[in-house]
Amino acid sequence: MMEKEKNLTQAAEAEAEAAAVEARKKQEMEDNPFLVFFKKPFTFEGVDYESVDLSGLESLSAADMIAVNKTIERGGTVNVLPEMSLEYACLISARATGKPVEFFKALPPKEALKIKNRVTNFLYGED
Repeated sequence: MMEKEKNLTQAAEAEAEAAAVEARKKQEMEDNPFLVFFKKPFTFEGVDYESVDLSGLESLSAADMIAVNKTIERGGTVNVLPEMSLEYACLISARATGKPVEFFKALPPKEALKIKNRVTNFLYGED
């Protein structure tokens, strides 16, 4: 009976901790809408990342956008709306964060789409 109570207590503590982590993430996202949290830690070059901060998007200029477009075109991709592509999101995010583009290209698909959606919302969202 004691073991069962101990397991229940541990489960309740784990659930409370998970809820606290979610609440912290929610608060951080409200404080910084450019913060993108990953479902599980992402390891890149031996470093674990729980999130990435895209607030550098606000510091970019049209020249950065043009440079990213030229990079995509040099790669042979022709796109009517390049800023809607995942490749564009990876390249512009690399410029905004200072992380290598390989960081963004190595993300799992769902996490990469979170980045793409955040970039697209930034570019096309209401001010």
